[in-house]
Amino acid sequence: MTNTTLITFIIYLVAMLGIGVYAYRVTANLSDYILGGRRLGPGVAALSAGASDMSGWLLLGLPGAVFAAGMNQIWIAVGLTIGAFLNWWYVAGRLRIYTEVAADSLTLPDFLENRFHDRSRLLRVISALVILVFFTFYTSSGLVAGAKLFEASFEMSYTSALWVGAIVIISYTFLGGFLAVSWTDFVQGLLMFLALIAVPVVTMMEVGGWDAVTQEAAAINPGFLDAFHDMTLLGIVSLMAWGLGYFGQPHILARFMALRSAGDVPKARVIGMGWMVLSLYGAIFTGFVGVAYLHGEVGDSEQVFIVLSNVLFHPVISGILLAAILAAVMSTIDSQLLVSSSAITEDFYKQLFRREASETELVWVGRLAVLGIALLAIWMASNPDRSVLDLVSYAWAGFGAAFGPIILLSLTWERLSRNGALAGILVGAATVVVWAELSGGLFDVYEILPGFLFCGLTAVVVSLFGGEVSPEVRAEFARVRSEFDRAR
Repeated sequence: MTNTTLITFIIYLVAMLGIGVYAYRVTANLSDYILGGRRLGPGVAALSAGASDMSGWLLLGLPGAVFAAGMNQIWIAVGLTIGAFLNWWYVAGRLRIYTEVAADSLTLPDFLENRFHDRSRLLRVISALVILVFFTFYTSSGLVAGAKLFEASFEMSYTSALWVGAIVIISYTFLGGFLAVSWTDFVQGLLMFLALIAVPVVTMMEVGGWDAVTQEAAAINPGFLDAFHDMTLLGIVSLMAWGLGYFGQPHILARFMALRSAGDVPKARVIGMGWMVLSLYGAIFTGFVGVAYLHGEVGDSEQVFIVLSNVLFHPVISGILLAAILAAVMSTIDSQLLVSSSAITEDFYKQLFRREASETELVWVGRLAVLGIALLAIWMASNPDRSVLDLVSYAWAGFGAAFGPIILLSLTWERLSRNGALAGILVGAATVVVWAELSGGLFDVYEILPGFLFCGLTAVVVSLFGGEVSPEVRAEFARVRSEFDRAR
């Protein structure tokens, strides 16, 4: 990396830390730290949700998968697009209203406890534990991606690269909480979008146009051009099942909860989906045109975006493009750290141990939780052979299977019971853990699919055999439905 590229990169990092310091000054209480006081506008909420969703997987994992296997990897993007749209359409507005009606819930476990009027605290504790377990894997994936970026760009050892990336991300999340995370995600989302348009377009021009790209790719492997190459119906369904994960991702659902009002959802949905579609397919074509330009040869397929950025662009632009990778990594890790911190602070410390704790005390507990979770994730990410895509897929499946059906049912079916929700979460999470250890035949399907189905089925059956819904729960459900109809 040239000195010019390095300076550009450092300026970006300092700017992100500056946002964190400013957010620190306007964060006054736990609601500000966890949800930004529910005052996100539609643009910030949409790009923040998208950036926190996609992570380093968008610029490293997906281009790398297409570079290694060809266009048959496009089915992941198709499934994600459908899932994200349905999440904005069915979940966003209802969840924004319901979390406020249900005792102004600040976290997902908080909402589940209040939605079902669970006095035992069991639903809160179990859901918070699931969040902590799977987010540790998810955060680890982001740290691996960040380390690969620093390792490839600065000629650092993997361990040194891991610590440098982690320190930057931890710093502004520690200071500014949700506002810092959302504002930095907005900036990072724009940067990611521009990078994923620029890199494939410039690379295609260097190769000689689209026809030259397809001819070169076909010469290397004719199957690279075929979306159905080496694919079975089960394989396509398995890749598209990624879309089911959206309904249960706590860091994405937190953006819905933080919107100013449910009336902002339609505008946010248009912005968010436009960003996502162009970014996803920009990542796919980055991997595909990389095959033609690099003749299918690169040391680590997940570094194809990094290689193209360094080879094809002026050092200043290269620095900005590499910063986009860090932006993708940072925008997801900060959100995951914050949600995990919120689970520890709101769902364990405050509810189970220190209900009389002051707002200042809770904010500092949250900051210390960020530090503790990050250190555990750093330890898990210390193996340089870990794949970003593998780590992301496991955590994504865990959240999608454990929480996805429960969120959908809790917002649309008043008969879902506390026991049904609890049983569904346990079955969904356990299915992902067990299924991921199996292989061969039907077991080769992505674990989110059986986990999602078993979770939903269990929740419905247990609820149907349970008692009647309490009048309080029924009244709240009716109020949410009425407010949602008015908001539309």
